[in-house]
Amino acid sequence: MNVEAIKAIYFNEMRRTRKTLMQSIASPVISTVLYFVVFGSAIGSRIQAVEGVEYGSFIVPGLIMLSLLTQSISNASFGIFFPKFTGTVYEIMSAPISFFEIILGYVGAAATKSLIIGAIILVTASFFVELRIAHPFWMVFFLLATCISFSLFGFIIGLWADNFEKLQLIPLLVITPLVFLGGSFYSVSMLPEFWQKVTLLNPVLYLISGFRWSFFEVSDVSVTVSLIMISAFLVTCLFTVWVMFKTGYKLKS
Repeated sequence: MNVEAIKAIYFNEMRRTRKTLMQSIASPVISTVLYFVVFGSAIGSRIQAVEGVEYGSFIVPGLIMLSLLTQSISNASFGIFFPKFTGTVYEIMSAPISFFEIILGYVGAAATKSLIIGAIILVTASFFVELRIAHPFWMVFFLLATCISFSLFGFIIGLWADNFEKLQLIPLLVITPLVFLGGSFYSVSMLPEFWQKVTLLNPVLYLISGFRWSFFEVSDVSVTVSLIMISAFLVTCLFTVWVMFKTGYKLKS
């Protein structure tokens, strides 16, 4: 394994974050805090608790997941799109480095950035509400699995996109609505029976439900199903990236 090449890609991506610290770290954190203040204050004054958990605490896992998904996709997609846009990606592909090592560099950096943001949001939320983590191991697992899998998904979007408009298309029109409709700010049991069944078709629900269970031991779906869903998505994304590199999809001029 070419460790030096992986380190070069990884630290180059992390340096880009340091140069745009306000946009990369501060902006999503401030946005999430505003979400927390607005939803926690406006709705929390009317809904005291959900499934025995104070509403302000209940929405914290959903807010973290909202940031993790959007930031993982954004960081990874732009990370590979920009070299493709400028043509420097061909230099990387001609170097003695495998597709797996390229993924480790780009996806590893994107996942690291998302983890940092998630940790900052978690610490920030603890100043507003009382948080307890019932299963720390599974909380970390869901964090890592979500960051890695959606960074891979963002990597796929970056390879697929031909322009900056396409780069933002899926995150804005697909991912964000799925997160909001996936139980970020409410329990699925609060919905009418028909919409409960519809919501079960939303894959993001399983991520948020499993992550929330690691905090409060309450979930909308089986934790086992949540683990299967995130694992299947991770494997699918990894296989898709392998196929794209193998066939040269959007990489061969």
